[in-house]
Amino acid sequence: MTPPARPVAVVTGAAGGLGRAIATALHADGWSVLLTDLDPVAVRAAAAPLGGWSAALDVRDEDACRAIAANAASRGDLALWVNNAGILVTGASWEHDAPTRRRVLDVNAHGAMNGTLAALTVMRAQGHGHVLNVVSLAGLIAAPGETVYAASKHALLAFSLGTLSDLRMAGYRRVHVSCLCPDGIWTPMLHDRLDDPGAVASFTGSMLTAQRVAARVVRLARRPRPVVSLPRWRGAQVRLLDALPRLAVTLTPLVRAAGRAGQRRQRRRSASPDRR
Repeated sequence: MTPPARPVAVVTGAAGGLGRAIATALHADGWSVLLTDLDPVAVRAAAAPLGGWSAALDVRDEDACRAIAANAASRGDLALWVNNAGILVTGASWEHDAPTRRRVLDVNAHGAMNGTLAALTVMRAQGHGHVLNVVSLAGLIAAPGETVYAASKHALLAFSLGTLSDLRMAGYRRVHVSCLCPDGIWTPMLHDRLDDPGAVASFTGSMLTAQRVAARVVRLARRPRPVVSLPRWRGAQVRLLDALPRLAVTLTPLVRAAGRAGQRRQRRRSASPDRR
């Protein structure tokens, strides 16, 4: 008897960091994973131990996203698309010029929109599928020092939830959109931010490992939910502050102090011989 084919998953930004951890966890869970990234050499190396399926992808290119979706569907059932690719800029909003703001929005918001719509073209036709968007806690509240980044993630959250509602209104009951909102993750995106005063918001809570977040992606892939925060208590905390914006602004100095303490803590851990 022929064993059932593995369901197909696409992961963007999969050459390293969280994306590579997600692809690895999905592969171990039985998915056939197409790893994509802007860097074709790095993503090819990341894919080698996971079946060797990779492709270069600039998520800002709508046609390229459609081509990836078609490529994935040609191998089987495109059951999952993970929009993970993203970039972080820090500092006050007025410190970023127009090209920088545009680049952040193009990758974090428009790029994920391109991936979502490309995947949905296939999933709506086949009647089922799941788009999972890695949003960040910054999508739930405007983090001080990460204003432009947070704006891009707020846009992605609104687009994801609105698209899910649109699917239900159109009668698609087995096509899902989920948002995962993790706290700060110790990946290369934050490795160089230990002395960055604009990045303190990323160090205020629980510093997560990429493997922990990837494990939650695997669970969410199997059981879709509109919004999941990691850890849950941090999601509740930031949602409360988002509902009380005056209090959130008042507490900004405390948030900054907590973030600086988190940066110092992470510097000590990074300098520890056991962490090298």
